[in-house]
Amino acid sequence: MENAKIISINIGKPIQVQYNNREVSTGIFKKSIDEPVFLTSLNFEGDGQADLVHHGGRDKAVCVYPYEHYPYWEQELGRALKYSAFGENLTTQGLLETEVCIGDIFQLGEAVVQVSQPRQPCFKLSVRYGAPDMPMKVQETGYTGFYFRVLQEGLVSKSDNLIRTSRHPKGISVSYANQIMHRDKNDREGIKKILEVEELSASWRKTFVKRLEGNVTDTKERLTGDKRE
Repeated sequence: MENAKIISINIGKPIQVQYNNREVSTGIFKKSIDEPVFLTSLNFEGDGQADLVHHGGRDKAVCVYPYEHYPYWEQELGRALKYSAFGENLTTQGLLETEVCIGDIFQLGEAVVQVSQPRQPCFKLSVRYGAPDMPMKVQETGYTGFYFRVLQEGLVSKSDNLIRTSRHPKGISVSYANQIMHRDKNDREGIKKILEVEELSASWRKTFVKRLEGNVTDTKERLTGDKRE
């Protein structure tokens, strides 16, 4: 078993903000909490997502982001970052995208969680930082974080460790899944390898199946928030 540290637990309900002369609803502005919180199959109690098409749901109940990436983004943005800087529910230490695989299972306090997919950056990061290229930078660096689905509900405290109880035998890392999704889009063998992981989220599975069928999927709207293009 391997342990990783929980630096912060972050929750928050969606709020309305102005972006590009329009009102946008977003749940990216979460706050760090110190008290224990119950994790349900959909989210931490008190948490919420605005765009339920692309965020939340059983496959994306918990968003995780490695604290190790914070110094890079502080330098990139020229500012200090508080916990939940990327709208994550868990800010962690010791769980990098290169080391975590789709299907890995972790004990999280009383709860049991499983890695389902990388976090796919969207334009809400631009909303938060006023940086239009922020989602693309996150995508290109591979510093995306990832999602947990909840296998067993339970109470979670910041003092709890994340304990990996099972490594998936296919060994498809979050980093590798990002590479095939965003860079090596025509790597059919890579796509097939990822699709062999039954625990892959339904949304990423759908995208990869479409690619194998020759259907191009455009993520521009998610990156820019502009539905007119």
